[in-house]
Amino acid sequence: MITQKQKAVAIYALPLVVLSIPLVGNLVSKEVNWSGSDFLIAGALLFTAAFLINLVRNKIKKQSQRMIVCILILLTLVLIWVELAVGIFGSPFAGS
Repeated sequence: MITQKQKAVAIYALPLVVLSIPLVGNLVSKEVNWSGSDFLIAGALLFTAAFLINLVRNKIKKQSQRMIVCILILLTLVLIWVELAVGIFGSPFAGS
């Protein structure tokens, strides 16, 4: 059986795995062009989402409520990520 500590480690390791994808792309290809600030912002977004999901896992007891809140956290993460990447809403947040 997986312990709570192992689940927490897995939750916090996932952002590192996700960030390693553009890092490898940066090293092997000229098509991926992430700067240090891109990695910093992406890391902050991913680790904040991981922290919030871990917090929800520990504080909310009902499985259905926990799933809904985690889905909302992930949806918010995706919307912010897409806005920063391509500016789908055209907000000044995306630098448009």
